[in-house]
Amino acid sequence: MPGLPAESPADLATSTRSSADAQAAPYDALLLVSFGGPEKPEDVIPFLENVTRGRGIPRERLAEVGAHYDLFGGRSPINDQCRAFKAAVEADFAASRLALPVYWGNRNWDPYLLDAVEQMRADGVRRAAAFVTSAYASYSGCRQYRENLYDAVTPAGVAGVRNVPPRIHTPRIDKLRHYGQHPGFVGAFVDAVCAALAELPAELQPQARLVFVTHSIPVVMAEQAGPDGRAYVAQHQTTARSIATLVGERTGVSRRHDLVYCSRSGPPSVPWLEPDVNDHLERLSAAGTEAVIVVPVGFVSDHMEVIYDLDTEARATAAALGLEMRRADTPGIHPAFVAVVRDLLLERAASERGEQPPRAVVPGARSTWDVCAADCCPNPRGNRPALAEIAR
Repeated sequence: MPGLPAESPADLATSTRSSADAQAAPYDALLLVSFGGPEKPEDVIPFLENVTRGRGIPRERLAEVGAHYDLFGGRSPINDQCRAFKAAVEADFAASRLALPVYWGNRNWDPYLLDAVEQMRADGVRRAAAFVTSAYASYSGCRQYRENLYDAVTPAGVAGVRNVPPRIHTPRIDKLRHYGQHPGFVGAFVDAVCAALAELPAELQPQARLVFVTHSIPVVMAEQAGPDGRAYVAQHQTTARSIATLVGERTGVSRRHDLVYCSRSGPPSVPWLEPDVNDHLERLSAAGTEAVIVVPVGFVSDHMEVIYDLDTEARATAAALGLEMRRADTPGIHPAFVAVVRDLLLERAASERGEQPPRAVVPGARSTWDVCAADCCPNPRGNRPALAEIAR
């Protein structure tokens, strides 16, 4: 109105930022939760001991797995990838005028979840949303993270480890939903598959088969995944089908695709999900397939299972068979995947405020749940309390 002072650019920026932060209420921070990995050779065996604690894995087997890390200087790339992802999320928040701080804690190696929660407490964080770098439902991909989060935020447990008085406020943490069917996650893979296809010889591109790969888990664990069971495989199948459909639409070629597994471990007497990617490549080659795109659909970044199991072992298998193989990139810091974090944060915030926000999923998929049932993805070694669950 005439006579009223105009808002300065600084005032407008502050107003825009306040509006964005209001969309994030009740959250005042984001916690990035990941697996962790060794960063120097002497870390490898202690890290593997953390990963396998309570499972009775002999030290000889740990040494055998540790040799995989020796091929890469005794270092996993996962922590570097988490640093890059955290920086990308912070940049995305800043571009959206969202002032929430981003913290990072790992399940199995430094920086540990407990230390991240302690820092949040010291910084006065009251309530945080947790984004886990595991996109699908299973014990190892969801509930185990929630068990570790429960341990990190339980005052008695924290006091026993770090001598923190129980009267000190511990932030409430809400785990964000699974995102394997989110358009941003799927879209990042579509771009990656199309780029990998373009690397094949032109005459092989139309016939290339898509081989989607994820981490194998025990069959019993797969059968118990999700509130009604079998969610791990079903979610992967939906994601793989969505990626294949969109790649077909973009390239004008409908392609056959498969879901296979890697990184099986444990005693031979325990059945795990099959087929193994190497066995599957052998069968495809025997049936006349000449080219494949290997798509690491179960992974968000190029960590050890990708660079060893796929880039080393599976690539060697394909070369021995004379099979042309290209590996699609994982989402990493693809902008569409980075934006998934903000989208899920704002979606959950709106739900916590009692609103009914739209929930982004690819066509034909159903959105997953916000809060897990108490019997969802049970711990195979016995019941343990887990963060954010409700009785059914």
